[in-house]
Amino acid sequence: MVQIPENPLILVDGSSYLYRAYHAFPPLTNSAGEPTGAMYGVLNMLRSLIMQYQPTHAAVVFDAKGKTFRDELFEHYKSHRPPMPDDLRAQIEPLHAMVKAMGLPLLAVSGVEADDVIGTLAREAEKVGRPVLISTGDKDMAQLVTPNITLINTMTNTILGPDEVVNKYGVPPELIIDFLALMGDSSDNIPGVPGVGEKTAQALLQGLAAWIRCTPSRKKLPVSLSAVPKRWPVS
Repeated sequence: MVQIPENPLILVDGSSYLYRAYHAFPPLTNSAGEPTGAMYGVLNMLRSLIMQYQPTHAAVVFDAKGKTFRDELFEHYKSHRPPMPDDLRAQIEPLHAMVKAMGLPLLAVSGVEADDVIGTLAREAEKVGRPVLISTGDKDMAQLVTPNITLINTMTNTILGPDEVVNKYGVPPELIIDFLALMGDSSDNIPGVPGVGEKTAQALLQGLAAWIRCTPSRKKLPVSLSAVPKRWPVS
């Protein structure tokens, strides 16, 4: 069981929770007929998080408007996603105002995603010995987990430390990027390597990790490339 250190820096993935709350809560409206369901969900989550952990330092991070550097690297990045629903878009600015009214710093940096901002802040805090609790529903964030950086998903009531990441994904946090790159990530429209699914990606990376651990003895890689279906030419 993961033990949350006292007084962690809490970083909230506002964009992740905004979408999740939109789909998890009924389409509520105020007396003027304006949509409020997603706001209600996010604010409830923030209130619960603050009451439970009583942080002295926290920030809520949202995606900024416009494209990011990933769109320049890969033109199909997230291109399969439908446009944001109008009734969700209408809740963004009011939600930002409410977060600020709660006294919480709100961050949105142009050209990058909320994930990037959270990752940077988490690593910088870790450097100075500050424990970090990242509140998110995004699996990509598992790459950040260390003994000092923990993930919590308040909507599913799950907490991930290093051991929990291995149990959930089959690879340690430092290999999450490679894991998703190999198998692909349908939520971001990342195709991955043809013929490589979750189990094959896990096997290849577990073999790689074992090989690295036994260096410099140079023992044979436990998993051979024959584990990968031959669906593309190999030179």
